[in-house]
Amino acid sequence: MAKLSLRDKLAILSDAAKYDASCASSGAAGRDSSKSRGIGSTEGSGICHAYAPDGRCISLLKILMTNFCVYDCAYCVNRSSSNVPRARFSVDEVVALTMNFYRRNYIEGLFLSSGIIRNSDYTMEEMVRIARKLRLEENFAGYIHLKTIPDASPALIEEAGLFADRLSVNIELPTDLSLEAFAPEKKPRDIRRSMGHLRAKIEEHQGERRERAKPKRFAPGGQSTQMIVGADGTDDDAILGRSENLYGNYRLKRVYYSAFSPIPDASAKLPLSKPPLMREHRLYQADWLMRFYGFDRQEIVSGGEGGMLDLAIDPKLAWALKHRERFPVDVNRADREMLLRVPGLGTRAVKRILSTRIHKRLRLEDVARLCQSIDKVRPFITAEGWSPGAATDAAGLRQALLPKARQPAQLELF
Repeated sequence: MAKLSLRDKLAILSDAAKYDASCASSGAAGRDSSKSRGIGSTEGSGICHAYAPDGRCISLLKILMTNFCVYDCAYCVNRSSSNVPRARFSVDEVVALTMNFYRRNYIEGLFLSSGIIRNSDYTMEEMVRIARKLRLEENFAGYIHLKTIPDASPALIEEAGLFADRLSVNIELPTDLSLEAFAPEKKPRDIRRSMGHLRAKIEEHQGERRERAKPKRFAPGGQSTQMIVGADGTDDDAILGRSENLYGNYRLKRVYYSAFSPIPDASAKLPLSKPPLMREHRLYQADWLMRFYGFDRQEIVSGGEGGMLDLAIDPKLAWALKHRERFPVDVNRADREMLLRVPGLGTRAVKRILSTRIHKRLRLEDVARLCQSIDKVRPFITAEGWSPGAATDAAGLRQALLPKARQPAQLELF
């Protein structure tokens, strides 16, 4: 086999990394390639946008160290039996790529994952070497997110946390039964053990930060995970139940949902077509409601068809239409918890409403200036000089709002 150039490796291993949703890819294009050839030229390969722990949107080099893998997970395009082009970066090549991209201001950090080569410890050790070399030899102060290998030794994972801003352990599928069916070489208990170990180390170092003047940093961005949606028959209620468990038991910063994408030469156990992309979007919105809006999972999915979220309208609007007796809400008197349940009001809009009404009584036009779209809000509120008038039945209101509900919105804005 002909030796691959660094550019060829980048093309293969950045494309292979696109299936990992744990940093939200935007498909950012590269700069003018006629003026920027060589290692520093991205040509659209490997650059994704993600959010740092402090909320900043940053550009990352998103790659696999290798797409060789000893596992044969049915849902993975890089499984050992898959007929795909293979490549592998050396430790020095990943370090050089990262620093060259960083110096050219293409990226602000690195998102590194990998197939399993030889064994879990060997793979994890190589990834840790990359992060260590970036931090200690290159003095790299940018963002680093490492995908950890669940059954790697605790000592290696602990070392990874000293160099990475965030660590993640993928649970892959929503249920243990599905994981055992599609990826029998992976053990759910190993994944849970790694998550629990990470939680303990993160909390231990958080305690040290309070006690020491100069504590060691350990994965200050916490840990996250990813699950594939639509590869098995798990409904949205069960998926959100799993997320609820992960947030509660392991203090995860984020659960990422990735719509299953059919792969070449797939197992007969897998579906032939991908689920609606809107399903992934609705799960993110429901996840947001649980974490930032005070909703319980049962409230979000109750009344849905077979435990599934409504694809036509967002889950907050679906809840409001089922509970018309709770509306309209007086924006000049309602507490924060109830304002957060008004369709069309996001967390920032509610914060602005609460701070503004201290100084004046809000009229409808005031609310319009504070939120993204007053059309969605109007039927659910009263304000100074404004009332929605005769109550419209839920079916009629749903029909009236349906065209606007189909327009994608930022996840945090409802």
